Amino acid sequence: MEHRTMRAAVIDGHGPADTLRVDRLPVPEPGPGEVLVRVGAAGINAIDWATRAGQGVGVPSFPAVLGWDIAGTVAAAGPGAGRFAVGDPVYGMPRFPALAGAYAEYAVAPEHELAPIPAGLEPVAAAALPMVVLTAWQTLFGIGGLSAGQRVLVPGAAGGVGHIVVQLAADAGAEVIGTASARNRDFVLSLGAKEVIAHDMVRDVKDVDLAVDPMGGAEFFRLLDVVRPGGIVVTLKGEGPDHRRVAEQHKARAGFTYVQPDAAVLERAAPLLASGRLRPAVERVFPLEEAAQAHALGEQGHVRGRLVLDLS
Repeated sequence: MEHRTMRAAVIDGHGPADTLRVDRLPVPEPGPGEVLVRVGAAGINAIDWATRAGQGVGVPSFPAVLGWDIAGTVAAAGPGAGRFAVGDPVYGMPRFPALAGAYAEYAVAPEHELAPIPAGLEPVAAAALPMVVLTAWQTLFGIGGLSAGQRVLVPGAAGGVGHIVVQLAADAGAEVIGTASARNRDFVLSLGAKEVIAHDMVRDVKDVDLAVDPMGGAEFFRLLDVVRPGGIVVTLKGEGPDHRRVAEQHKARAGFTYVQPDAAVLERAAPLLASGRLRPAVERVFPLEEAAQAHALGEQGHVRGRLVLDLS
């Protein structure tokens, strides 16, 4: 290969956003069933900064390259990998929850965890999608069993996962209620929500079939009050010792999304993306050298949609 080293944003240990720095690392070699991807853009997720701070997934060794959402082109194939040709545009969320090394000019990924980028989708838009689409899809349809005509409550509806949940639920024929700040109200309505309320007005919502909990902690138990008997609260923050018991006391169900790579779901989303029925909102794009600034902005918690690193 012509490039033996690459730029990558690395951490040498856990810490604040400015722990991220750009270094040169060897280009990884694809193993059996893997492809080397020339990364055009990398999405930034909350799990990225949680992991950087030592509160996310485990980091086996340092220096470590964070990031899971990649969009780019196949640069080389490992032994037995034949699903894609060199030059094919691909995207995905490989290896999660093991490290994937997305914040780099090259990343190695199992080819079965990648999908073709839908025609017309730029790398920045594609990189904004995998983790949030997979999380939203698995939450709504895999765990929540959503069907047309049901009522769905989406707290944080303007956020990274939330704005995708709203679109997928509305497209599936659900009645969507979102919570958002006043500045994001029109944005959430434009995504297909029927109603947008302030976060502290959740207590006024009743008879929801499915509520999504992006926060964890006390929020999960608060949302149990808004679901109808037999309804479900699906949390994105993992199962706690009391979740199922308290849900049963409310005559409701508890669901838990542990997102995992799934190229088939990304391919099922392709027609929605191609038709514009599903579109990622990208608030800001950063060069790789500003990964620390991107993390600092994300941690403030007021981003509309997604943040993306541009490595093109």
